[in-house]
Amino acid sequence: MALSPQKLAFLSCSGHALALAGPGAGKTHAALMKAQQEIASRTLKPGQKVLFLSFARPTVARIVEKAAELISPDELKHLEINTYHGFAWGILRSHGYLLNTSRAISLLPPPEAAAHFADIDAGTREREMLRLFDEEGRLHFDLFARLAAQLFQRGNRLARIYCDAYPTVILDEFQDTNADEWTLVHKLGQHSRLIALGDPDQRIYEFRGADPHRLGNFVEAFHPCSFDFSGENHRSSGTDITAFGNDLLTDRNRGKEYTHVKIVRYGFRKNQSPHFRAKAEVLAALRRLRDQPNTAVAILVPSKAFMLQFSHYLSSDLDGLPALRHDVAMDAASPSLAAHVIAILLEGGSTAALASRLVGALHTHIRGRGGNKAPAQAEMSLAGAISTYISTGKIRGKNRELIVEECLRIAAVRTDLRLSGNPEEDWAVMRELIAKSTAPQVARVAEDARFLRLLHRGSALRTALSETWRTRGDYISAEAALREALLQEHFIAAQKDWRGLHVMTIHKAKGKEFDEVVIYEGMFSGRIVAANADIRRVAQSRLALRVAVTRAIRRATIVTPQRNGCPFL
Repeated sequence: MALSPQKLAFLSCSGHALALAGPGAGKTHAALMKAQQEIASRTLKPGQKVLFLSFARPTVARIVEKAAELISPDELKHLEINTYHGFAWGILRSHGYLLNTSRAISLLPPPEAAAHFADIDAGTREREMLRLFDEEGRLHFDLFARLAAQLFQRGNRLARIYCDAYPTVILDEFQDTNADEWTLVHKLGQHSRLIALGDPDQRIYEFRGADPHRLGNFVEAFHPCSFDFSGENHRSSGTDITAFGNDLLTDRNRGKEYTHVKIVRYGFRKNQSPHFRAKAEVLAALRRLRDQPNTAVAILVPSKAFMLQFSHYLSSDLDGLPALRHDVAMDAASPSLAAHVIAILLEGGSTAALASRLVGALHTHIRGRGGNKAPAQAEMSLAGAISTYISTGKIRGKNRELIVEECLRIAAVRTDLRLSGNPEEDWAVMRELIAKSTAPQVARVAEDARFLRLLHRGSALRTALSETWRTRGDYISAEAALREALLQEHFIAAQKDWRGLHVMTIHKAKGKEFDEVVIYEGMFSGRIVAANADIRRVAQSRLALRVAVTRAIRRATIVTPQRNGCPFL
């Protein structure tokens, strides 16, 4: 990368620093060069490291990969790359007992938290999270940064120890930090040098507490040297993708043509799926890249429900278009809770005991499968009826009785099954057993589990299940092994192969890049701008579309309805 005067000045800055730049401008590259510079200067004491924090595990994985290209193996030992979550958990794992001396701290995994908080309103949610920690020692992930900051605030000595361990801290995507993360960072900045990287126009996480004033807070608190890499574009150099993204923010895109950005408007066609045109554009993208090695295409959509709809269509050969193999970036809740049902089946047991456990796991799956989104009233009513059955043994209603009958039937079939000892094969047998259920609420467990991929060769779950079978001849600890594997998956920034075709929400695409991107919104559901959106949400939607477009390296295609299409186009 040729270094601009601004980047050269950034590298020479010895104090707190703030680097602002748009997508693909090389912020991460420059920050890693600065980390390497710090390590190579040999000013670090024994045990000290440069700390690089970012938000998402896939983003951290990409930074790890980039660091390996720029920094020698010996120097890499002095660089720690982590998520904000992972860093805060490290503090709590070692020192959380100072906040709760009465109980051992255990994690409340996000899928289980989703089920627990399903019927708790937003106003009560925070109080319940604190109660779970204070009274039961169960730690919700949303409390990580807050409690870590509390530890630093209570004892200045602990904060000094961490600042001494990490004299330089690089803060990626700083515009997305919430109030608790900012408090934690502020304490680190009292004794460590902070290098913040940000782009106010990529702030799409206001729903989790990102504040438009955060970059200003940083400037006011630390008076950093400020640098602006605007105008630089290394991701999609030679294209007008970044120009389109920037023009989106000010409506200058209207009436202009962009060579590498295509707007496709589709209408309703009799006897043809409304998804037809979007899939046709995906096929066109794959054809353009077929002679290029190791390429990736992403389909970005506004919502999880719409993503699953389109994923089903991609997997079919409806309308004469071929089925396309693809990876779906699912939120963890529904597949993880579905996997717990399968793990219980793998463990086995007597028919009655197994049926009882299945009913309990199904109850949790119904409550928590929506993640942070509250279940529909009908789902909550069903969960309530199952809860009553668990405590009283009584349930009324034909469809609800069918669920209990199906759990009993599946448990009986499982009791008679002989398993192979191959975790992947046996998992598939259990999933198929559920998939054949005549109760829709049971069968969808198998559909949700389809999106969980934790059984590849060498995975923690596969290794644990294989070891249990080898030593005991059964899978008696399958559920515990699954829970551990899911927690590892949450914290480990596993290197993911982003080649091929991927479907994900726009928010999931943040921090990633693909050769081509197809952004698709539906006619009625899955809209980029919701029909009842207020001014603030409209502004957030505009920023989100800009983020989506600028994930592309070579070309971006936006597929929008002909009538009532995206208002920004």
